Amino acid sequence: MHSITFFSASRCKPFSFLLPLVACVALSMMLPAQAQTFRVLYSFNGPPDAQAPHSNLLLDGSGNIYGITFGGGSSYEGTAFKLNSSGKETVLYSFLSGYGNRPDLVIQDAEGTLYGTTTYGGSYGQGAVFKLDQKENETVLYSFRGAAKSDGFDPIGVVRDEQGNLYGTTGLGGEAGGCYGYGCGIVFKLDSAGKETVLYTFKGGADGGYPSGPIVRDAAGNLYGETAYGGDLSCYPPYGCGTVFKLDPAGKETVFHRFTGTGGDGEHPWAGLVADNKGNLYGATVEGGTGPNCTSAENGCGTVFKVDRTGKETVLHSFTGSGADFPPNASLALDEKGNIYGTTPNGGSQNCGSGCGAVYMLNPAGKETILHEFVGGTEGATPLGGVTLDSAGNIYGTTALGGDLACNNGAGCGTVFKLTR
Repeated sequence: MHSITFFSASRCKPFSFLLPLVACVALSMMLPAQAQTFRVLYSFNGPPDAQAPHSNLLLDGSGNIYGITFGGGSSYEGTAFKLNSSGKETVLYSFLSGYGNRPDLVIQDAEGTLYGTTTYGGSYGQGAVFKLDQKENETVLYSFRGAAKSDGFDPIGVVRDEQGNLYGTTGLGGEAGGCYGYGCGIVFKLDSAGKETVLYTFKGGADGGYPSGPIVRDAAGNLYGETAYGGDLSCYPPYGCGTVFKLDPAGKETVFHRFTGTGGDGEHPWAGLVADNKGNLYGATVEGGTGPNCTSAENGCGTVFKVDRTGKETVLHSFTGSGADFPPNASLALDEKGNIYGTTPNGGSQNCGSGCGAVYMLNPAGKETILHEFVGGTEGATPLGGVTLDSAGNIYGTTALGGDLACNNGAGCGTVFKLTR
């Protein structure tokens, strides 16, 4: 049997991971933190404060930390927040239904303006691209219209070029009726005036469908990303196990790699791509590999992979589903030595039933080190976002649960943490 617990016809929403764990996080409140190098910088309090962070953090040169949450805020629709170097938190913006809500992934320009996407909301309820200036003023730059208008919906973050253009993907939409009626997703460009151009519409099948993470842009203007389905249709027939794709500045798409699920290859890339300074791409799959079956992935426990500039793929690590060695659900991070960092929302300490999650590192050869296992309670549990590194090699991230156990009926509303190595 082939399981796809991590995702469905739409991109996985963070709360789908939270519900099974609510009852068990509170049980671990008396357990100590596992490492002296681990510190909780802030525990969220819930509305009107933020709740349930689920994306990577941003760090500026002054020691401030920026992030977004899927819940909380004055309207319960998510927030953008800032944590200064002293640990003081400020909710920069509370998202509102109709103006873009349930924010997902943000970037920052040189002036400190934040840009991101919302899963829902906007003028048509199909998601939006927004910016948030330093005066905490939000502007909806674009509202998606959905497949009926040959547009996308369910956007998944943006990247920005030197001219101020934004690029991103939507998990659904494009051609009406494609991919079982939802559309197979698009790649889009948004200029500085807010004009959208659909650069590519996925067709499903061998082409791939359902873009599943943020894209990467190189200096030549090529865009790289991944789709969760499509590609080699002999894998998980008739849907396919996903692809890595390239889109050149002229809009020509090339499928770099089709996941096969055989010979140790992964299935269903889901965490987004990151690139090193040589143009190699790194990502993760939630199934496949040589590891045994997992409760959440009945066809292998997932992989971390590398794709070079020619499209050649190398599986660096196969997750085993043992201890804290579980696949990630968020993008990876790289350091200058080529080490790879990530989080898993499951595995590790069993105080949370299916595990409270962990932070791990892979060296360039793929050897794994578990840097921290979460134990729940006031320490936090269930990291849904990836990690961010500072110039000294310190690791920053969030947990979606735990922290202040007076919040969320004892489950906690999440934390911001720092791991010093």
